[in-house]
Order: sequence, then C-alpha cells, then structure tokens
Amino acid sequence: MHNKLLLASLFLGTSLLSYGQDEKLDMATIQKIREEGLQHSQVMETAFYLTDVNGPRLQGPGFMKAANWAKTKLASWGIQNPRLEPWGEWGKGWAVEHCYLAMTAPYYKSIIAVPRAWSGSTNKLQAADILYISATDTTALESYRSKLRNKVILIDQSYKIPPTFKADATRFTDEELQKMASEAAPSPRAGGDTTFRSRMLAMRTQNAFNQKMRKLAKQEGALGILNTTQNSIDGTLFVSGDYANAALGSTPDDLADLTISVEDYLTLCRLMKANVPVKLDIDVKTKFYTDDTKGYNILAEIPGTDPKLKDEVVMLGAHFDSWHAATGATDNAAGSSVMMEAVRILKTIGIKPRRTIRLALWSGEEQGLHGSKNYVANHLVESGTTKLTKEGDNIAAYFNVDNGTGKIRGVYLQGNQEVGPIFAQWLKPFNDLGATTLTPRNTGGTDHLSFDRVGLPGFQFIQDPIEYSTRTHHTNMDTYDHLQPDDLKQAATVVAGFVYNAAMRDQKLPRKAPSTQAAR
Repeated sequence: MHNKLLLASLFLGTSLLSYGQDEKLDMATIQKIREEGLQHSQVMETAFYLTDVNGPRLQGPGFMKAANWAKTKLASWGIQNPRLEPWGEWGKGWAVEHCYLAMTAPYYKSIIAVPRAWSGSTNKLQAADILYISATDTTALESYRSKLRNKVILIDQSYKIPPTFKADATRFTDEELQKMASEAAPSPRAGGDTTFRSRMLAMRTQNAFNQKMRKLAKQEGALGILNTTQNSIDGTLFVSGDYANAALGSTPDDLADLTISVEDYLTLCRLMKANVPVKLDIDVKTKFYTDDTKGYNILAEIPGTDPKLKDEVVMLGAHFDSWHAATGATDNAAGSSVMMEAVRILKTIGIKPRRTIRLALWSGEEQGLHGSKNYVANHLVESGTTKLTKEGDNIAAYFNVDNGTGKIRGVYLQGNQEVGPIFAQWLKPFNDLGATTLTPRNTGGTDHLSFDRVGLPGFQFIQDPIEYSTRTHHTNMDTYDHLQPDDLKQAATVVAGFVYNAAMRDQKLPRKAPSTQAAR
C-alpha cells in the first residue's frame, strides 16, 4: 500500500507540474542536507537541553532561561545576530515552587496535582475540608459565601470514563493521507480550524466562571479549588491556565487552583455525595514575577548573498513556550529543536543562500499566538491594518512546525493552490522518507496563521500524530521520553530542504489574498 501511495503522490506531483514551471533543484545540496540531517543530527541534544535541563518554558522566567540558552547555542553554531527581541507588554511571569495534595480521611491517598498557570498559593501546609458545590452559575455561587473559609472547593462533575480500545500512538495511514490530498480547495472566505476555535471558546467560558468563583472564594478565605478534565485519565493531567487575564497582566495573586486526575476527582465527588467526611492536606506555593513584564521572541539569521535578493527573507519558526505540567517536549520543544536543527544543518554544510534565512522561536503562543502576531504587527504590516510594509512585502515564505514529535508527511497548503506545483517538486527528494502529501486544507491553532491572515505564504507541515492529542499535548506526560528521534531527524531534514529551496528560487512563493479568518 505504501508503494501505491508513493505512486499516487508522484502522479499528483506530475499532474501539478503540468500547470507550473519546473523548479531548479540543487540535488547535490539536497543530498548534503540529507546526509547532515540524518547521519549527524544534533536535534535530540537540543531537545534534551530545552526539556530536561531548562525545564518548562512558560511565559516568564522559565521561558527566559531557555531562551538565553538557545540564543547562546545558535551563536555557537555561527548563526548570525541571535537575539531576544521584545514584542510588547506581556504581564506577570509565574512559576510553581511547591505543590502537595493528599486525602487524609476517610483514609490516606496521595493525589497527583498541578496548579493551573497564574493561580495562587496556600502559603503553608493546611488541613482542609471540602466544600462540595453543585452550582454552575455565578448567581448560585453567592449562596455559598459564608461557607467558604478554610475550605477546598469541589464542583460536582458526572464524567464517565469509557474503556479505551485504541492505541494512544498512531501514524497517518496511506488512506488518510490520500484523502487529505484529494480534498477540494477551501473557500477563500472559509474559517480556519473551527473545532479549535470552538474548543477555545468553551475554555474561555469556563475560565470566566473559574475567575468569578476564585474571586469570591479568595474573599471568603477559601484555601483552594480543584478542577479536572474528562480526558485527564490514567494519571495524565491536561493543564493550562487562566491565560486571558495573564496576557493582560491583571491576574491577582489569588486562589490555589489545582488540576487533578478525573479518577481522583470523581472519587472525591462520590464520597461527598454519600456524606462521607473527607479531609485534605494541601500545600501550594507559586510565585509571580514583575521585574520584566515584556514578551520576547528569539531571532537569528543566515544572511542572504544575492545583491538583488538578500533583503528578502525566508522565515522558519516554532513556538518556544510551553505549559508547565511537564517540560513541553512534544509541545513544542520538538518543533523548536527541529527548526534550530534545520538552520544548523544549512550552516554546517556551508550554503550561501540568495535570500536571508531567519529563524524565529515565538513566545506566548499558548496564550494566543502573541509572539508571532506581534512580530507581524511590529514589522510586517502598517499599524492597525493588514497592509504589508516594505519589510512585510520582502517575506518570501514562512514555515512552521507545531504538531508534536511525528515525522513530516507533507504540507497544508492553506488554500494556496499556486504553491502546490512547487511544493510537489520540493517533496520529491524526500518521498522515500515518508513526506509525500499535499493537502489544500487549512489548519489552525499555531503561528503560521499570523502570517497567513495578512496574505503572506505561511505553512504548517503535516505530521504523524503519535501520542500528541491522546497523551502529551498540554499534559504532565509531555516529557523528553515521548520524543521520537528518527522522526525529528527526518522533520529537520525536510524543513532544511524546503527553506533552502525557498531561499534559492528566482521568485518569492506565490501569495493568496488576505484571509478573513481570525488568527486564533
């Protein structure tokens, strides 16, 4: 079946070529890229330092520690002008210093718990009762006002945990890739990732309820609040934070807000419904940072050499920030390591690109694409518009990686049909590595959208899912051990090839009209 898919994709490439001019591929350089990327890779060493050594890269001090390491590393490779560029005001940084939670009655049970980002502290070890709340609206919450002191809040949930019969880790099948390749082009006015936007809207609605609950609870002397998600099973906790206020820097030093597994949460709910007395020990210490409230991106270049084209820029990027429950390995040390490795490969083999190649590692992506959106706003468009500046018009292409640790299987064209014939040819030297597929569909939720929405050719690569949605994305399991070395080597090699081709071709990549879709 693999051979059938390869033939199908080659046929697709041939049919696309009939509508566009042949690309001038430097196969000798492509071979050097393959050899360096597959035989002499440093991608896992980079990933190790971003995860195990530097730890979580949440916006604030965790991000800055790793960012300074990356800046130094890029300089050691000879990548020019590595820098931390401020993009604007972010607000408070935040970190966890200590967290302990246990049930002490009706028996002892330790509970895995992670504070939600930008939540507060208990200040010391506290013994607490549970206040069990069935209300889900802020009007009903007022009836609990006099009952909150020294309590830990538990809001009723009735989740069911069905058995799981599917493997956590998957790869795209030949049939799935072929279906993606054969899809019709999206409407020019079609929205982007509507499922993602719906999920974000639901999260923001829940966050609004949580904010009001926490404010009331803090006023009344409560110690903390527990939360969970339906997919937080088998010890995997899906943890983010109240990023709407965090982005504005207005979140107060408020209530300890802990995510626990759905199994532990439902255990507590059943005990409370049965009127069994429950006691907890809770000790949470978090810290807010206000010494530097700006946000920063990490930038570096391989300068262009063609007198006529060196002011044009091919960009490659990934978001560098992560959530804090683990070390952000698949989201997105994987993408950041791949992009750092791609420029290392190109620098090591001694290319002389016609256009400038610029690496961008973004901050604040997890809270709403802040780093990339502000880069576009600060550099590439006129203030308050989507009209490109001269610098913006010089962007030849932007390539992004942010779908986990899986190998690259192709490219989402974002409805830009004119790049299809070009990318089909660029993929051919990597077909044997599994990169075969072009799909016209849009994909959302990450930094290429900041470029796409103003009409610049911004693209996300198709990647095998592996365990991204089931086990690692925004969870306490997102660690180095879940990275796939061969997949990341392949991804960096493919990216390096695409970036090199974009930097060397006679023209910039074709553009489409500015999209009306929202950036996140």
